[in-house]
Amino acid sequence: MTDTNRREFARTLAGSAALLATGRSAPPPLSPGIKISLQIPNNFTDEDLTFAKQIGVKYVSIPTSGGTYEVFADFKRRVEAAGLLVANIGNSNVHNMPEVTLSLPGRDEKIEEYKQYLRNLGRAGLPYTTYAHMGNGIWSSKPETTRGGAPARAFHLASAKGYWIDKTFEPPLTQGRRFTPDELWDNYTYFIRQVAPVAEEAGVRIGIHPDDPPVPELGGVPRCIFGNFDGYVRALKIANSPNVGVCLCCGTWMEGGPSMGKDVFAAAREFARMGKLWKIHFRNVSSPIPDFTETFVDDGYTDMKKLMRTLVDVDFRGILIADHVPGMVGDRHTGWAFSLAYIRALYDTYRAH
Repeated sequence: MTDTNRREFARTLAGSAALLATGRSAPPPLSPGIKISLQIPNNFTDEDLTFAKQIGVKYVSIPTSGGTYEVFADFKRRVEAAGLLVANIGNSNVHNMPEVTLSLPGRDEKIEEYKQYLRNLGRAGLPYTTYAHMGNGIWSSKPETTRGGAPARAFHLASAKGYWIDKTFEPPLTQGRRFTPDELWDNYTYFIRQVAPVAEEAGVRIGIHPDDPPVPELGGVPRCIFGNFDGYVRALKIANSPNVGVCLCCGTWMEGGPSMGKDVFAAAREFARMGKLWKIHFRNVSSPIPDFTETFVDDGYTDMKKLMRTLVDVDFRGILIADHVPGMVGDRHTGWAFSLAYIRALYDTYRAH
């Protein structure tokens, strides 16, 4: 038996034992190989699909701000007609919901909206989605530059604010008061125990994204659940679902540095051992908090060659995207072409050994 087969056998046994205790069945196993995916806009053109084929990816990921089953099914039809596959279709309206994370007015309505989103994905044959549980957005400072003067997101604890869609979250208290960790845990439990059964019925895996950045508290809101490894472990136990797992945004994990409890390599290994590692955001940053700038994938403080080797070693079979790509000279495709070429070269190198 090869090392890969041993890992797969052990993973199957562990998953089967856990599910026997719950009486539920697991989602279908993922097919072998990493699914390298290009992010394209929701108003994508035939040229975007041609670009994906030219750079050698087989999958695309599409962000939206809401949509019906019919919209998702039409996206899937257009992508497949071009000879590609849809890795996932996101929905920013139900991704970072203060109403849910902080138990604000409209919480139950937002949970119902999320459930319908899961049903729409399942009906359209789209078996994965990423969810983020931040109560006051992604925090950033004014943009700065990275290698060659490329514009990039930056973070400085002293000057950052939270942003999500059309909202800005101002410190020191974004909701007018300070929340407790117990409140955050209670609100998460209320949410996940309602949506996990729907995800199971719909056949959709939910990969939960780390808090970005994983500062212990921002704007009076603790980032105690998805801001460190132990929080993830506790959260996955609370969900107790074969359909709830991890979207490991490697750049976010690097932002946290030692405060995450495990470095990005150990986290990838542990989540894979649990059978919960379903998506990777393959990106790099200059340094851990309190200050960082997003960088080109080959130019941050983390050895991305080692990271790709780790993913191959653990037989990662999920979606992998380039993410938060710095701008480059040329049109909007240039940066994505560079990042994905680098990613594909690393993957081709390590999977051959």
